[in-house]
Amino acid sequence: MNGFEMSDMGLLYYFLGLEVHQAEDRIFISQRKYAKDLLSKFGMLNCKPIATPMNINEKLQHRDGAEMTDAWRFRSLYGIWYSKDISFRLCGFTDSDWAGLLDNRRSISANVFFLGSGIITWSSKLQGTVALSASEAEYVAAACQAVWLRRLLAEL
Repeated sequence: MNGFEMSDMGLLYYFLGLEVHQAEDRIFISQRKYAKDLLSKFGMLNCKPIATPMNINEKLQHRDGAEMTDAWRFRSLYGIWYSKDISFRLCGFTDSDWAGLLDNRRSISANVFFLGSGIITWSSKLQGTVALSASEAEYVAAACQAVWLRRLLAEL
């Protein structure tokens, strides 16, 4: 404020397409308006909600004739709570579908990591190697990301 002219406009509600809802002990960041506009654009405002918007038993193939989805649009629908938390414990969850790709028998792995109560990273990707068991697929899914995050936090 010493170097530039500024004014206090109160709490932040909307910034760069993100809706921000602030409470005394937490912040919620979402793209609710974007999601609602997207549903309206495609005539789906009255559609039924579903917890997992895909067939959970689907076995994927590289060339199945389906059009590629836009990953950025799918990820942009997340809403995330960040709470005040003095416990900065790193916690992660992982899952994989052992040999889920019919073309090459590789696994698709997914993981999510939290620092305290706030999510800091998540991913879903094809594993680079063929796992020999479901346990190995699970381990591969989390090991690299967990080690990298622990080293980064140690440096910080």
